[in-house]
Parts: sequence; C-alpha cells; structure tokens
Amino acid sequence: MTRFAGRLDRMRTAKLGKLEVGRIGLGTMGMSHGYTGAGSDDAASIRTIHRAIDLGVTLIDTAEVYGPYVNEELVGQALRGRRDQVVLATKFGLVSHTGGAPGGMDSSPENIRIAVEGSLKRLGTSFIDLYYQHRVDPGTPIEDVMGVLAALVAEGKIRYIGLSEAWIPTIRRAHAVHPVTAVQSEYSLWTRDQEEVLPVLRELGIGLVAYSPLGRGFLTGAVRTTADLDDSDFRKTNPRFVGENFERNVRSADEVRAIADEAGVTAAQVALAWLLSKGEDIVPIPGTKRVSRLEENVAADAVVLTASQIAALDALTPAEGEHHTEAQMKAIER
Repeated sequence: MTRFAGRLDRMRTAKLGKLEVGRIGLGTMGMSHGYTGAGSDDAASIRTIHRAIDLGVTLIDTAEVYGPYVNEELVGQALRGRRDQVVLATKFGLVSHTGGAPGGMDSSPENIRIAVEGSLKRLGTSFIDLYYQHRVDPGTPIEDVMGVLAALVAEGKIRYIGLSEAWIPTIRRAHAVHPVTAVQSEYSLWTRDQEEVLPVLRELGIGLVAYSPLGRGFLTGAVRTTADLDDSDFRKTNPRFVGENFERNVRSADEVRAIADEAGVTAAQVALAWLLSKGEDIVPIPGTKRVSRLEENVAADAVVLTASQIAALDALTPAEGEHHTEAQMKAIER
C-alpha cells in the first residue's frame, strides 16, 4: 500500500521572483513524449491535470518541442474552463520555424515571434504566464533574446521570462536586460550542480524550477530494470540507466528508500521533501500521467525531514553517469 504523508489539501506556496506558485508543480512532458506509455491515455492525463489543480498545484509546465506540439495541445485541452487557476509555463528554442538552425536550436527573434504565436494557439490562451528559453542558443546573443521577450511582455503575450539550463554568466547578462523570473534546470538528490547557481539566483531574486526531481523515476525505487521500458523511452539511452551505471545507481535508490522507511513515507516523497528543504524559492515539477502518483508527489509538501535525515540525503551515493547523453550535455551551459 502506498503511504502518503499529511493531508491532500491545499499546499503551501513559493515565490519565483514576483510570481507566486504552489510549492510543487506538474511537469507534463511524459504525458505525451519521451516515456513508456506516453500518449497512450490522454483522458487519464487530463484527469491528472484537473486533480493537480484541485490540490493546489498551480505551475503547469510544458514545451512546444514535447511531441512536438501535442503536449501543448493536451495541456490546452485540459485547461479549458480552468485557465485562470494556473500559472502556465511553456518553452521555445528547440524547434526552428525559420529553417535556418541545425538540430532545431533557434532563439532568433524571428523564431521566437513564430513560436509564441503557435504556443498561444495550441494552449488556447491569450497569454503565457512564464515563457522559457528552452536551451541557450549560442547563435543568438542572450541580449537579443531578452529584447524580444521584453517586447512580448509589453504586448501582453507573456507575463514573465524564464531560462532553462543557463549558467551564471548568461543569467547575469539576461537579467541585466529584463528581470528573469525563474531558471529551470535539473536538480535532484543526484544532480547537484545547481547548488553552485543558487547563490546567484538568490542575489538576483530569481527562483529555481527543478525538473526531473525524482531522477526520471529512478529515485522512487520503482525502476529496477530497463526491461520494463519500451524502446521509445529516452531513458534507454540515458547514461544513468545503461549497463553497469544502472546497477550501481540502484544503491542511491536503495539509500533513499531506507530513509523513506524510517520516516514512514515513500521514496518519492523523501526526494521531493529534500528539495523543498533547500529553500522556499525552489519549486520541483515532478511529472506523471497518473492521479495516484500525483497525489503521492503533492503530499510531499507535508513531509518534514529531520536534520539527520537531510544530512544522510546530502551524503547520498553520487550517481554514476551523466544526467543526459553526450549530445544533450553539449546543449547545457556549464
């Protein structure tokens, strides 16, 4: 039987810059893209989004590249009649609409203008609350990117600006042009490099949105073999899920589970509670397409870890392997 901590009612809130959101958000990518079973049950995914809103989850995260496009369409369908209850986030820059960028990376002003109109249409909204550059485009100065995004804010098409997987110099340059509200990057018990960025974010008043806070499911202990993943699942090529790395990384999951047993909660709740303990300006966005997993994740807001448990988690056995493939790592600023 799954154990949930606390009550499933309204969660606490956090601040991303001047933007207030629920302490735990919802990543929707896996509903349509990348994971085993993605796109197989849109009705269940919509029920999950609706249940999330009922429980106080306000930050709903998608991107045009998820699918591409179909995840934004799904989110737009789910939010019909409930748009005013959420902070809607999406991303641009990994789909080129101009035909001029290799591999799809394109943050040219022309491309951003095309991308935002497509996202607005698919999401069925007149504005996007939080619009992220999905990856830093080395071919377009960040000042040019921020210039067009600032114009979109002035036009009312977006409300706040975010960056994803940007490193300190780019964050500073971007913020000098227009306030950056949030940086979205991978941050979890076994992906810790954002701890180098956090002091700068706090200096500038920028929040951190943590994607893959459960290590793509590994830290929950639910993934014990890659045989359960279908061939379309991108984890099949993720270095942490391959060969000897997988076998070694089971140790990290087992250590999390041991602390969860001690606390009387689930491993997923421990992983999320650890992140929440790191600051009220950190918002994890675990992804799921199932109501039961959503409820488990949201209940982590009520978990209070002891100092010794946090210390043990801080000292968790480091992950073996990078958190992305070699090609994907090249698109991440470090």
